Amino acid sequence: MAHAAPTPGGLSRPGRTPEVEGRSTDVVRRPPDVFDARTHRIARVAVPVVLGLVYGYWVAANNRAGGEITGGNLLLGFVSALVFAVLCAALLMLGPRMPRELHALLWTAFVGCAFGFLYTQSGSFFATQGAGQGRHDDVVRSVLMSLAASAVTFAVFFYRYYTREDAQGRRIR
Repeated sequence: MAHAAPTPGGLSRPGRTPEVEGRSTDVVRRPPDVFDARTHRIARVAVPVVLGLVYGYWVAANNRAGGEITGGNLLLGFVSALVFAVLCAALLMLGPRMPRELHALLWTAFVGCAFGFLYTQSGSFFATQGAGQGRHDDVVRSVLMSLAASAVTFAVFFYRYYTREDAQGRRIR
């Protein structure tokens, strides 16, 4: 059964129309800023650190492939977390100062490298013994999967920056 769509000035707001309220359609309203400046400063540091810790844990878990936790495994996880967090923070800080194409390319390279390194730490990557065609196929598969993830990342980030920034990288208001 079809229902009529509510209209301005209908039963929910009797006697009120946009003309009576004095609202103009050409006024652009900004969405409210939910968090204050202090929260944004904390998030600039907390988000890369949390993402780095998750990434480092994931790398270490892939590397040990369900085996026991070793000192080398912990070291790999913490170093991966540190590198990921530092690069992520640097991109978040320096990215908005760059042109949109370069900004999207930097995020693309970051995501592609992070994905490729994560994939190479999985147990199936070097499961083949000795040198030969099996190892070559694994490297090619890792590179192709990283390129696919990078291509999707570039498309999403370029679209986002292209629709929200001007050619110099300043946000469009």
